[in-house]
Amino acid sequence: MSKAVDRTVEELDAAMRELRRSLHGIPYRTGGFKNTHDNLARDVAVLTVHLDSARGALRAQK
Repeated sequence: MSKAVDRTVEELDAAMRELRRSLHGIPYRTGGFKNTHDNLARDVAVLTVHLDSARGALRAQK
């Protein structure tokens, strides 16, 4: 199970990097998109921390 958590964290990290690259050169501050992006980034960071914290508990279940 912890391998699935590791893979999920890696995929989330890769997706957020791709989002950052995708936003380069786009005027994303218009239309409230920046606020939405910032909220998403914050929520993904919280999720990643929770998944990372759960990794130890999942290893103990083996």
